[in-house]
Amino acid sequence: MIGEMDADMVVGYFGGKSMLITGSTGFLGKVLVEKILRVQPDVKKLFLLVRAPDIESAKLRIQTEVTGREIFLVLKEKHGMGFDDFIEEKICPLAGDIMYENFGLDTANLRELSKDIDIIVNIAATTNFSERYDVAFDANVLGAKHVCAFARKCTKLKMLLHVSTAYVAGELEGLILEKPFLMGETLKEGTHLDIESELNLIRETRRELKANCSLEKAERRTMKELGLKRARQFGWPNTYVFTKAMGEMLLGHLRGELPVVILRPSIITSILKEPLPGWMEGIRTIDAVVIGYAKQTLPFFLVDLSLIMDVIPGDMVVNAMMVAMAAHSEERAQTIYHVTSSLRNPAPYAILADTGHRYFYDNPPRTGRKGEPARLNKMRFFSTVARLSLYMAVRYRLPLEMLRLVNIALCGVFSRRYDDLSRKYRFIVQLIELYAPYSLFKGCFDDMNTERLRMAMKKEQDENGAEEYYFDFDPKSINWDSYFYGVHIPGVLKYMRD
Repeated sequence: MIGEMDADMVVGYFGGKSMLITGSTGFLGKVLVEKILRVQPDVKKLFLLVRAPDIESAKLRIQTEVTGREIFLVLKEKHGMGFDDFIEEKICPLAGDIMYENFGLDTANLRELSKDIDIIVNIAATTNFSERYDVAFDANVLGAKHVCAFARKCTKLKMLLHVSTAYVAGELEGLILEKPFLMGETLKEGTHLDIESELNLIRETRRELKANCSLEKAERRTMKELGLKRARQFGWPNTYVFTKAMGEMLLGHLRGELPVVILRPSIITSILKEPLPGWMEGIRTIDAVVIGYAKQTLPFFLVDLSLIMDVIPGDMVVNAMMVAMAAHSEERAQTIYHVTSSLRNPAPYAILADTGHRYFYDNPPRTGRKGEPARLNKMRFFSTVARLSLYMAVRYRLPLEMLRLVNIALCGVFSRRYDDLSRKYRFIVQLIELYAPYSLFKGCFDDMNTERLRMAMKKEQDENGAEEYYFDFDPKSINWDSYFYGVHIPGVLKYMRD
């Protein structure tokens, strides 16, 4: 049973605590580090594990990829000239990697660290849908295992929070519950997953590739294909969600009596409120469509506009993380939280399509040397793979095949043109294949546990008497039309322009 809490209790919980955070150079990691430092300057220490050959390189990565980013501007203004000293006092970079046992740290470092840490937050992951199987397995599966093994060495650990994804559910339909994966569980009936066998398969494939002196490009393609093949064999649509599910299994199996929270956000989007509305990094599923429309490089997309697009702003995810840590501290159990919006405040894809069209009509992108307003063609949406395949065959495949034959007849005059169009065609096909499990997703994420966590937070009132949370993670408070038109789409264009 979660006790009643308020914002002061959550903030107070982090006072005097030392935290180990992995994945701090990613979008969610930055939002978490910034919020902790902004609301609780009395946190004892944030140990940030980053991939780097040495401490100096790790410090440089933190300065350039974390504290040097726009999201820290509010904190910089708050501390003024003392900002750098404050950061140096509170942040301790660690050069290491979760893919290695003990993170690759030396024994002395490890011993000291294990005495200091109160809370571990594991955000580090590779989120590339079609990542090499070996790379995704190292980060998302072995990474979870190594974090858990280190957590069990920490003498005063109060909490291990692991960030997964709601889409470990694969392509399930209907109401998807907040329940853990058991070892060996799959999404395809009649199959059983052996994680050790998967690791052996990866090692054997690597050995064969090396024995055959395969080129790096061929090796990369083989490992990517292996990941997709294994994922689909067990019922997952891609390597990313497959390996994240295996990471959850290992964590549940190995945790012993560790207090563990597994947080499963859906598609994480730009910051809704604080510290910087619209700020984001990394293109999310829906942003490929926004950018493609803005640049007029994506004339169509595979999406059923009537289906629910489950998105959640990054600051809400971090708010839920911090409240969950405070709520389950020293509780010898495992709890799963869906931080999602499809049940409480469903937003159909039609809202994004409509707000996007209105936004670009009101604010047309500028093109050319003189910055003339671009002529925008409305994007076409196809609700089934069959309809899109037929359209692409007539509109693109047929002309491409005709160009290939003409090119052969004219001894390669159009080779460059053909290669360019073929590459663009393959890119669009790949994009559609990768995003189809999300743009055609028919599941709805139950968030009963998350709702209980929200109910435990006492509502407070601002000076105007309106109810508000300092740690708001209630999707019902979001007006999707206003968010996409006024916050998210401008944020995508501002921060993802490159």
